[in-house]
Order: sequence, then structure tokens, then C-alpha cells
Amino acid sequence: MARYTGPKWRINRRENSNVLGSTDKWRRRPTAPGQFPRPKKSLSEYAIQFREKQKVKRMYGMQERQFRRYFGLALKAEGNTGTRFLQLLELRMDNVLFRLGFAKTRSQARQMVTHGHVMLNGEKHNIPSTILQPGDELQIVEKTKKSPLFEQLSEELKATQVPTWMERLAAGGKVVAEPTRDQMDQGIRERLIIELYSK
Repeated sequence: MARYTGPKWRINRRENSNVLGSTDKWRRRPTAPGQFPRPKKSLSEYAIQFREKQKVKRMYGMQERQFRRYFGLALKAEGNTGTRFLQLLELRMDNVLFRLGFAKTRSQARQMVTHGHVMLNGEKHNIPSTILQPGDELQIVEKTKKSPLFEQLSEELKATQVPTWMERLAAGGKVVAEPTRDQMDQGIRERLIIELYSK
């Protein structure tokens, strides 16, 4: 899958949100990206919806085709489409690993999964887009846990607040239940994405 390898702060300033990376240092320069940023003007309804979609897509590190497929799955599911859409994104294996505090960013979590450092329910698994179910367990491979790099990472992230729909274990973590809307990112306006894709 293609991935973005360019300047992270540029994307953060474009979306006016902490989309990539783990710090807010990019806010030191409040303007849009570029040497000569254009003055802000009022956005159309479509532009607002499009920017929200781009923000969330970049936040979870997905391409348009995969992102739209998640929307299709949410549309077919029972209940609130917007909530189900966010649940599918939150239950991705790389995102769960990130939320558990084993990686600084989602891209780092994705790399850990693809390189075989994480097991799913006791078996080797290297697909970061896997949608987990309540009861699924992630375990860090024993060899990885003993590495100096991982020990340093664990020390830096030990104060991470784990969401209540997950449980952190000594060697990994477990999905206890599907997250409710108030347990997910309140900065995401999923209604705008639903309206954009429903046109």
C-alpha cells in the first residue's frame, strides 16, 4: 500500500489538526503550508466535508479506496452509520496497538505489525488493517519485548491512558468491547463524511 513519506507538519497545518506525529509543535506556525500561503477564505459546504474526510483518512493512514470500503461496510451494518464507521476505524489492529500505548504513532504501530512483532490470539499475524472483535488479544513477540529499543519505547509511553473499551495486559492488550461514540475521538465530525459519500 502507498504511504505518505513527506513533511508531517505540512499535513497537520493543512488539516489544522494533529493528524500525523505525536506532538503539537507544528502549531507554532498557524498559517497554511507553503512559502506564500493564501489568505483564508470562507469554504463551501463541499470543501468542509472534503477536508474532514481527508483529515480522518490521513489520521488512520489509509488510501481512498480502502477508506471508501470501510464506509460501505458501515452503510450495510445496522444502527448508526457514522458510529459504526468510526468503530471499524478504531478496531483496526494497528490503531488498537497505538491506543494501547505500544507505539508513538499509528504508522509506527503499522510497521510493528507488518514486521511480525505482534501476535493476534497467540498466532503470528502481519496485516495491520485487520478489524478486531471483542475478546481478541494482541501480544508482543518475546524477542521484541527484550530489545533495548522496545524497552525505551515502553518507558516513554508507560503513562499512556488506555481507553476503557480495551485492557492492557503485561505482554500486550485485549479488546473488551466495541467502543461507543463518546469513547472515540470527539474532534471527528463523521456526519460530514457521511454526507460527502452520500451525494
